[in-house]
Amino acid sequence: MNGGAVDLTAASTSEALDDIVNVRDFEAAARDRLNRVHYDYFASGAQDEVTVAANEAAFGRRALIPRVLRGPGAPALETTLLGQPASMPVLIAPTAFHRLAWPEAEVATGRAAAAAGVIMIAAMLSTVTVEDIAATGAKLWLQLYVQPDLAFTESLVRRAEAAGCGALVVTVDSPALGRNERGDRNDFHDLPPGMRCANMGGDGHVRDVVLSPEISWRHLDWLRRTTSLPILLKGVLHDADARLAVEHGADGIIVSNHGGRQLDTTPASLDRLPLIADAVAGRVPLLLDGGVRRGTDVAKALALGAQAVAVGRPVLWALAVAGEAGVRRLLELMRGELANAVTLLGAGAPADVTRDQVVP
Repeated sequence: MNGGAVDLTAASTSEALDDIVNVRDFEAAARDRLNRVHYDYFASGAQDEVTVAANEAAFGRRALIPRVLRGPGAPALETTLLGQPASMPVLIAPTAFHRLAWPEAEVATGRAAAAAGVIMIAAMLSTVTVEDIAATGAKLWLQLYVQPDLAFTESLVRRAEAAGCGALVVTVDSPALGRNERGDRNDFHDLPPGMRCANMGGDGHVRDVVLSPEISWRHLDWLRRTTSLPILLKGVLHDADARLAVEHGADGIIVSNHGGRQLDTTPASLDRLPLIADAVAGRVPLLLDGGVRRGTDVAKALALGAQAVAVGRPVLWALAVAGEAGVRRLLELMRGELANAVTLLGAGAPADVTRDQVVP
């Protein structure tokens, strides 16, 4: 891209995918295509970006131990999360501003999710409305920042319900905005002309998202009374908070440090997963995001207590490279790698990989 026109022809997107053989290839290709300011916005994290690096490094510090001669047959990757079937335990994580990566924005991402049969968590800060994403046929959840204006928050909840979303994903690690120094150096503070946070309107004007340090468990209690949709809390790293989440009626937890974009030097999501899994003890499903780049990463997370993982930045890289076709290719690669890893581990399904098969 780099400020030029984007070629959307089938031939151009096919050519862009010719040399892509794994998830990391997408990032290299996206770096060449994206406006540098927008690339840095997607790639960057808080302050020294210690946590960004830690998320990926945590997977590298762990090895997989295969079991042999078990004869499980071809692996079954299908799963069900909060009553919603999915073709594999890999979701699309909520990430903002897809239109910076591709003109069709979250609609292209939704079409790819629908084709792959995976759950897409639509960001509250999407550049396309939740209704338009739902029209793609994707299995959709909506990510939500609870706003101090509870009436407006409720209006978003009602829109999610009407659009057929299967769950609400409440981001709870953002009482304030993380300090993104790379973004500050590039002076990226506003969306380009013609782009907006499409979910933040609906009554004649567009609101800014408010991150408030006053958001508390009472807001989760309010939300639990307001909707019958399943509610997952995204951004839990402390085992005590995981237990409180269950006590306050959360239906699921996403172990996450916001991709390293909030508080820098927090531990990797994967490092906190076993402790939280032990604290929750199977009472609600656990998901994980942060640093997932390989099918082996998915296997490690599931063995350590997650029921599924969510992938964020790689989806943006794939979208920037080839739009819908790029995201479809990304999900195909993740599916193939996961199936291969599960087979080599001697398991019949991702959930059959056990904790003792993951070691330092």
